[in-house]
Amino acid sequence: MNREVVLKIVLALVGLLFIALIYPMLVFVRQEPAMSMMFSLYVTLGIFLLLAIRNPSANRGLIAFTAWSSLAHAALMGTQAWLNMIARGELIGVVVLFIIGVALIALAPPRPGKNFR
Repeated sequence: MNREVVLKIVLALVGLLFIALIYPMLVFVRQEPAMSMMFSLYVTLGIFLLLAIRNPSANRGLIAFTAWSSLAHAALMGTQAWLNMIARGELIGVVVLFIIGVALIALAPPRPGKNFR
């Protein structure tokens, strides 16, 4: 399986995972409005990741943003869990976001003019 196919599979999985956050987004809209707002960004990002599957090279910026913002979010959540600011149960989210970030960076499309290997 070549790198571009694997990237498309990862984009599909991450896109669907992010879109699945629509349910908690709607559940938390009154109880945790800040959480709901954050989920709305992830749901929107998920839609664009699914659209990026058609031409990953043309969507390098979106893929890079998803990767680096996932790593930043994981770092912040991990720090908050370590400092007991949030529940330790949130560490599963840290792991998931870290895996997403690393996978997307590793599979990122090459710069224009370079081919997938």
